[in-house]
Amino acid sequence: MMYNIEAIGHIETDFKEKFGIPRQSGIIKELIGKIVFTKKYRNPDAIRGIEKFTHLWLLWQFSQCIKESKEWSPTVRPPRLGGSEKKGVFATRSPFRPNNIGLSCVELHHIEIDKDKGPLIYVRGADLLDGTPIYDIKPYIPYTDSHPEASSSFAEADWHRKLEVIFPEELLLQIDKDKRMALIEILEQDPRPAYKADSQNDYGMKFNKYDVQFVVNDGKLRVTKIL
Repeated sequence: MMYNIEAIGHIETDFKEKFGIPRQSGIIKELIGKIVFTKKYRNPDAIRGIEKFTHLWLLWQFSQCIKESKEWSPTVRPPRLGGSEKKGVFATRSPFRPNNIGLSCVELHHIEIDKDKGPLIYVRGADLLDGTPIYDIKPYIPYTDSHPEASSSFAEADWHRKLEVIFPEELLLQIDKDKRMALIEILEQDPRPAYKADSQNDYGMKFNKYDVQFVVNDGKLRVTKIL
């Protein structure tokens, strides 16, 4: 039997475009996102007890990857592998999937009750585009959801590698103080596609209300301009 599912809300983040979004959730702790429920689900009783959990699972939609065609591809080219090697779609977290569903583990930061928008859930470490539809929220349960002994194949390679970020003080001061650390940590993760890691191009990344321009040479990322 086929069931239709609907979004229960959306998330508001500092990412206005896909470029620069962390490749996995939870990597950038300084990132704060806000989940806003649709009118139908703004009953505070729906989140009663959620404050007792430290982390949450978000099920959401890759809203910018929806294809009009019903055809699907059994293989994709993961950016982690430079976009040149194919893997089975179900062996990756590629957004180009039959149902375009994403899964993220985030830290519960705090909850507010707004008189018009109802309960607002603030989370840390979200890897979602601003406005992403949220399908469901579930509590993270460590004794079943955590598997430290697990292997993650190609996704594990070089995940801890960071660039040295050179951020001139006069440019850093143009960024709101509460956004600076998150931006630096995003740049450290190297937002460029893996297949462009050896290029000498100039890049621009939209973050919050800023357009951050930078170049990368010899493992060092230098911010050149803030618009």
